[in-house]
Amino acid sequence: MTKRFKAVFFDFMGTCLDWHSSVLQSWPSSIPSGEASKFTLEWRRQYFIENNARFLQDLPPENIDVTLKRVLESILDRLPQHTAIFDTLTKQRMIDAWHSQSAWPEVQEAIQSIRREFGLEVFVHANGTSRLQLDLCRSSGLKFDMLFSSQLLGLYKPNLEAYKKALDLVDAKAEDVVMVAAHAYDLRAAKEMGMKTIYVHRWTDDIDEDMDEVENEFDVFLEGMQNLPDAVKKLSGRSQEM
Repeated sequence: MTKRFKAVFFDFMGTCLDWHSSVLQSWPSSIPSGEASKFTLEWRRQYFIENNARFLQDLPPENIDVTLKRVLESILDRLPQHTAIFDTLTKQRMIDAWHSQSAWPEVQEAIQSIRREFGLEVFVHANGTSRLQLDLCRSSGLKFDMLFSSQLLGLYKPNLEAYKKALDLVDAKAEDVVMVAAHAYDLRAAKEMGMKTIYVHRWTDDIDEDMDEVENEFDVFLEGMQNLPDAVKKLSGRSQEM
Protein backbone atom coordinates (compact mmCIF):
# COMPACT_ATOMS: atom_id res chain seq x y z
CA MET A 1 0.00 0.00 0.00
CA THR A 2 1.28 3.48 -0.85
CA LYS A 3 1.91 5.78 2.09
CA ARG A 4 0.94 9.38 1.32
CA PHE A 5 3.11 11.83 3.25
CA LYS A 6 1.93 15.37 3.90
CA ALA A 7 5.21 17.16 4.43
CA VAL A 8 8.96 17.09 4.80
CA PHE A 9 10.68 18.85 7.69
CA PHE A 10 14.22 20.03 6.99
CA ASP A 11 16.93 20.95 9.40
CA PHE A 12 18.66 24.00 7.92
CA MET A 13 22.33 24.75 8.60
CA GLY A 14 24.56 21.86 7.59
CA THR A 15 21.67 19.89 6.14
CA CYS A 16 20.64 22.40 3.46
CA LEU A 17 23.32 25.07 3.82
CA ASP A 18 27.10 25.15 3.54
CA TRP A 19 27.72 27.16 6.69
CA HIS A 20 31.45 26.35 6.73
CA SER A 21 32.36 28.21 3.53
CA SER A 22 30.55 31.36 4.59
CA VAL A 23 32.00 31.51 8.07
CA LEU A 24 35.49 30.54 6.92
CA GLN A 25 35.60 33.60 4.65
CA SER A 26 34.90 35.87 7.62
CA TRP A 27 38.16 35.05 9.39
CA PRO A 28 40.97 37.62 9.10
CA SER A 29 43.19 36.84 6.11
CA SER A 30 46.25 36.71 8.37
CA ILE A 31 44.97 33.45 9.90
CA PRO A 32 46.12 30.47 7.77
CA SER A 33 43.12 28.86 6.04
CA GLY A 34 43.78 25.45 7.56
CA GLU A 35 43.84 26.89 11.05
CA ALA A 36 40.76 29.01 10.37
CA SER A 37 38.89 25.94 9.08
CA LYS A 38 39.79 23.96 12.19
CA PHE A 39 38.55 26.69 14.50
CA THR A 40 35.42 27.22 12.40
CA LEU A 41 34.50 23.55 12.82
CA GLU A 42 35.21 23.82 16.55
CA TRP A 43 33.06 26.94 16.78
CA ARG A 44 30.13 25.01 15.35
CA ARG A 45 30.85 21.99 17.55
CA GLN A 46 30.95 24.08 20.72
CA TYR A 47 27.75 25.83 19.69
CA PHE A 48 25.97 22.46 19.72
CA ILE A 49 27.45 21.69 23.14
CA GLU A 50 26.14 25.02 24.47
CA ASN A 51 22.67 24.34 23.06
CA ASN A 52 22.60 20.87 24.55
CA ALA A 53 23.60 22.22 27.96
CA ARG A 54 20.67 24.64 27.87
CA PHE A 55 18.35 21.87 26.68
CA LEU A 56 19.42 19.58 29.55
CA GLN A 57 18.80 22.40 32.03
CA ASP A 58 15.37 23.05 30.51
CA LEU A 59 16.34 26.65 29.74
CA PRO A 60 14.54 28.67 27.05
CA PRO A 61 16.19 29.10 23.64
CA GLU A 62 18.89 31.74 23.59
CA ASN A 63 19.42 34.12 20.66
CA ILE A 64 21.86 32.26 18.43
CA ASP A 65 24.02 35.36 17.99
CA VAL A 66 24.52 35.54 21.75
CA THR A 67 25.51 31.87 21.88
CA LEU A 68 27.85 32.21 18.91
CA LYS A 69 29.53 35.28 20.42
CA ARG A 70 30.15 33.53 23.74
CA VAL A 71 31.59 30.46 22.02
CA LEU A 72 33.73 32.60 19.71
CA GLU A 73 35.23 34.41 22.70
CA SER A 74 36.17 31.07 24.26
CA ILE A 75 37.85 29.96 21.03
CA LEU A 76 39.76 33.22 20.65
CA ASP A 77 41.10 32.73 24.17
CA ARG A 78 43.16 29.92 22.61
CA LEU A 79 44.66 32.35 20.11
CA PRO A 80 46.33 34.97 22.32
CA GLN A 81 48.94 35.65 19.63
CA HIS A 82 46.18 37.00 17.39
CA THR A 83 44.26 39.05 19.96
CA ALA A 84 45.06 42.37 18.30
CA ILE A 85 43.35 41.50 15.01
CA PHE A 86 40.08 40.37 16.57
CA ASP A 87 38.59 43.74 17.38
CA THR A 88 34.88 44.30 17.99
CA LEU A 89 34.07 44.92 14.32
CA THR A 90 35.94 41.80 13.20
CA LYS A 91 34.12 39.61 15.69
CA GLN A 92 30.76 41.07 14.69
CA ARG A 93 31.55 40.42 11.03
CA MET A 94 32.28 36.79 11.89
CA ILE A 95 28.96 36.41 13.70
CA ASP A 96 27.12 38.14 10.87
CA ALA A 97 28.58 35.57 8.45
CA TRP A 98 26.27 32.95 9.96
CA HIS A 99 23.36 34.97 8.56
CA SER A 100 24.56 34.71 4.96
CA GLN A 101 25.04 31.16 3.69
CA SER A 102 24.71 29.40 0.36
CA ALA A 103 22.82 26.17 -0.19
CA TRP A 104 24.72 23.02 -1.04
CA PRO A 105 24.65 22.73 -4.86
CA GLU A 106 22.06 19.97 -5.10
CA VAL A 107 19.60 21.19 -2.47
CA GLN A 108 17.53 23.62 -4.53
CA GLU A 109 16.61 20.99 -7.12
CA ALA A 110 15.95 18.33 -4.48
CA ILE A 111 13.45 20.50 -2.65
CA GLN A 112 11.78 21.66 -5.87
CA SER A 113 11.50 18.05 -7.03
CA ILE A 114 9.79 16.98 -3.80
CA ARG A 115 7.23 19.71 -4.27
CA ARG A 116 6.80 19.14 -8.00
CA GLU A 117 6.66 15.34 -8.06
CA PHE A 118 4.90 14.58 -4.79
CA GLY A 119 3.04 17.79 -3.97
CA LEU A 120 4.51 17.84 -0.48
CA GLU A 121 4.78 20.87 1.75
CA VAL A 122 8.30 21.66 2.92
CA PHE A 123 9.19 23.27 6.23
CA VAL A 124 12.32 24.34 8.04
CA HIS A 125 12.43 22.89 11.55
CA ALA A 126 15.68 24.02 13.14
CA ASN A 127 17.25 25.60 16.19
CA GLY A 128 18.02 29.31 15.92
CA THR A 129 16.06 32.53 15.56
CA SER A 130 13.42 33.42 13.03
CA ARG A 131 15.58 36.37 11.91
CA LEU A 132 18.42 33.95 11.16
CA GLN A 133 16.16 31.69 9.11
CA LEU A 134 14.72 34.60 7.14
CA ASP A 135 18.23 35.85 6.37
CA LEU A 136 19.36 32.39 5.31
CA CYS A 137 16.40 31.91 2.98
CA ARG A 138 17.32 35.20 1.34
CA SER A 139 21.03 34.39 0.97
CA SER A 140 20.47 30.81 -0.21
CA GLY A 141 17.44 31.37 -2.44
CA LEU A 142 15.67 28.40 -0.85
CA LYS A 143 11.91 28.61 -0.43
CA PHE A 144 9.81 26.86 2.18
CA ASP A 145 6.15 26.92 3.17
CA MET A 146 6.96 27.87 6.77
CA LEU A 147 9.97 28.38 9.02
CA PHE A 148 9.92 26.87 12.51
CA SER A 149 12.74 28.13 14.71
CA SER A 150 13.48 27.20 18.31
CA GLN A 151 12.75 30.86 19.08
CA LEU A 152 9.29 30.62 17.51
CA LEU A 153 8.49 27.27 19.12
CA GLY A 154 10.02 28.25 22.46
CA LEU A 155 11.88 24.94 22.58
CA TYR A 156 15.20 23.51 21.47
CA LYS A 157 15.44 20.37 19.43
CA PRO A 158 15.72 17.55 20.44
CA ASN A 159 12.94 18.30 22.93
CA LEU A 160 10.11 16.08 21.72
CA GLU A 161 7.67 18.90 22.35
CA ALA A 162 9.45 20.96 19.67
CA TYR A 163 8.50 18.34 17.07
CA LYS A 164 4.99 17.88 18.44
CA LYS A 165 4.32 21.61 18.42
CA ALA A 166 5.46 21.99 14.81
CA LEU A 167 3.38 18.98 13.76
CA ASP A 168 0.32 20.39 15.50
CA LEU A 169 0.79 23.77 13.79
CA VAL A 170 0.72 22.18 10.33
CA ASP A 171 -2.06 19.76 11.31
CA ALA A 172 0.00 16.66 10.59
CA LYS A 173 0.62 13.42 12.42
CA ALA A 174 4.18 12.24 12.97
CA GLU A 175 3.73 9.31 10.59
CA ASP A 176 2.69 11.75 7.84
CA VAL A 177 6.01 13.61 7.91
CA VAL A 178 9.60 12.90 6.90
CA MET A 179 12.42 14.57 8.86
CA VAL A 180 15.60 15.31 6.90
CA ALA A 181 18.73 16.26 8.82
CA ALA A 182 22.50 16.03 8.94
CA HIS A 183 22.42 15.58 12.71
CA ALA A 184 21.82 12.24 14.36
CA TYR A 185 20.53 13.73 17.62
CA ASP A 186 17.79 15.47 15.65
CA LEU A 187 16.69 12.35 13.81
CA ARG A 188 16.77 10.24 16.97
CA ALA A 189 14.15 12.52 18.47
CA ALA A 190 12.12 12.61 15.24
CA LYS A 191 12.25 8.81 15.10
CA GLU A 192 11.04 8.60 18.69
CA MET A 193 8.13 10.83 17.70
CA GLY A 194 7.20 8.37 14.93
CA MET A 195 8.43 10.40 11.96
CA LYS A 196 10.29 8.81 9.05
CA THR A 197 13.94 9.80 9.06
CA ILE A 198 16.46 10.59 6.32
CA TYR A 199 20.05 11.26 7.33
CA VAL A 200 22.07 13.48 4.99
CA HIS A 201 25.80 13.09 5.55
CA ARG A 202 27.80 16.33 5.40
CA TRP A 203 31.52 16.44 6.13
CA THR A 204 30.97 19.62 8.15
CA ASP A 205 28.61 18.12 10.71
CA ASP A 206 28.32 15.32 13.26
CA ILE A 207 32.11 15.08 13.44
CA ASP A 208 31.84 13.25 16.77
CA GLU A 209 29.42 10.60 15.49
CA ASP A 210 30.41 7.12 14.31
CA MET A 211 29.12 7.12 10.72
CA ASP A 212 29.22 3.32 10.52
CA GLU A 213 26.59 3.25 13.25
CA VAL A 214 24.62 6.24 11.97
CA GLU A 215 24.39 4.67 8.51
CA ASN A 216 22.20 1.87 9.90
CA GLU A 217 20.28 3.87 12.47
CA PHE A 218 17.68 5.66 10.34
CA ASP A 219 15.27 4.85 7.52
CA VAL A 220 17.58 6.23 4.83
CA PHE A 221 21.22 7.37 4.78
CA LEU A 222 22.29 9.71 1.98
CA GLU A 223 25.51 11.33 0.83
CA GLY A 224 24.08 14.72 -0.08
CA MET A 225 20.54 15.30 -1.36
CA GLN A 226 20.88 14.19 -4.97
CA ASN A 227 18.80 11.10 -4.22
CA LEU A 228 16.40 12.70 -1.75
CA PRO A 229 13.35 12.51 -4.06
CA ASP A 230 14.02 8.80 -4.61
CA ALA A 231 14.37 8.31 -0.87
CA VAL A 232 11.02 9.96 -0.21
CA LYS A 233 9.50 7.82 -2.96
CA LYS A 234 10.96 4.71 -1.35
CA LEU A 235 9.56 5.60 2.05
CA SER A 236 6.14 6.30 0.56
CA GLY A 237 6.06 2.83 -0.95
CA ARG A 238 5.96 4.14 -4.52
CA SER A 239 9.21 2.41 -5.38
CA GLN A 240 10.67 -0.85 -4.16
CA GLU A 241 14.25 0.32 -4.39
CA MET A 242 16.32 3.49 -4.58
